[in-house]
Amino acid sequence: MSDGYEHALDSAEGRRTVLYSVLGQVPPGKVVSYGQLAEQAGLGRAARWVGRTLGQLPADTRLPWHRVLGAGGRLSLASGTPSGDEQRARLRAEGVNVTNNRVDMTRHGWRPMEHSG
Repeated sequence: MSDGYEHALDSAEGRRTVLYSVLGQVPPGKVVSYGQLAEQAGLGRAARWVGRTLGQLPADTRLPWHRVLGAGGRLSLASGTPSGDEQRARLRAEGVNVTNNRVDMTRHGWRPMEHSG
């Protein structure tokens, strides 16, 4: 990738921009884990950084933050909290089944086309 993509990862703002770009591609009815999102954005094993960064999004963001889950499809936002309840409601509205605070990643997991080099 010599299109400036790797250079964008040199700054915190660049990493956020790439992260938000990849997050924006996750379609309705699909979910991705924090770790998968980091990997797709070229950030390596930065799952915790992804979680912290998404936690700082403004309340009126149009990014589909609710489609990002913990490892194994676990919802990391607690049920009964405003953000946790909103996440569950948004996922259900998109047809994603949430059972015991988990989503079936084999059924709902986002698998973007692999790039053939």
